[in-house]
Amino acid sequence: MSRRLQEGRAQHQRYKEDVEKRGKSFYPYAMFHDTVMSLVVVAVIVALACIWYLTAEVNEDGSSGSGALGVLYEDKADPGTTSFIPRPDWYFYFLFYLLRIFKWPDSVILGTVGIPTIALILLLALPFIDLRRERRLVRRPVAVVAVILTALSMGVLTYKGAVAEEGSEATGLVPEWIERFSIPPGDASEGAEIFSVSGCLNCHQYAGEGVPNLGAPELTEEGNKNRGVQWQIDHLECPSCVTPGSPMPPYEDLGQDNLRKLAAFLEASKGEAAGGEAAG
Repeated sequence: MSRRLQEGRAQHQRYKEDVEKRGKSFYPYAMFHDTVMSLVVVAVIVALACIWYLTAEVNEDGSSGSGALGVLYEDKADPGTTSFIPRPDWYFYFLFYLLRIFKWPDSVILGTVGIPTIALILLLALPFIDLRRERRLVRRPVAVVAVILTALSMGVLTYKGAVAEEGSEATGLVPEWIERFSIPPGDASEGAEIFSVSGCLNCHQYAGEGVPNLGAPELTEEGNKNRGVQWQIDHLECPSCVTPGSPMPPYEDLGQDNLRKLAAFLEASKGEAAGGEAAG
């Protein structure tokens, strides 16, 4: 037994000396340590999620009571809301901002799928490509510069995504739209209110307001296309059904009454010329 112990100690000593001289190989040593640490992190997250879910109670009125790690939810999700502006989690801000740089449909796939995928493949392949034993940073200028540029790029894109201008509610502009473009009273005017709070300005522009995204068209003169109210309703309910390949999300949860009013507003939007003619 003592002989085996001595051999084990001698082998471990040789291993330590070898590590000091040659460094530790990525596979299997570093990969094994990273795998174990990743499993520990995932286990902690799962445990916290279970504690959060199992300790929180639901009150008689349907609201969530406080648990060991907080409430399950504050307000139930409302799919018909017209005031929520969706934004990604902070770690996707860089990808969120790339949508502002690469325009639909010409290059958005390259920017949002191609570049991150290529970067990920290179990151995974790097330990198997760079097999040099040199570990001092001053002797590895290419790797150091690449890391610095990557970190700066991610930081700048994340910051830009965090402070990116959003198409927000424009309810204060609705009276101006109605007067400027001679939007008739009734469904069309009420549709202008719905348009201003339903997130339409997150992708479309109207009278200079909003943020163009994913190739979404400017809607100030949408009514000049004479598509009809029913076409607008069908398109709002299922954009990809009416316009194959459209990235626009469906708005059927707004309800038929709101969709009819929104469609009437779009059909009444004929731009400055129509407004001037009606006023004259």
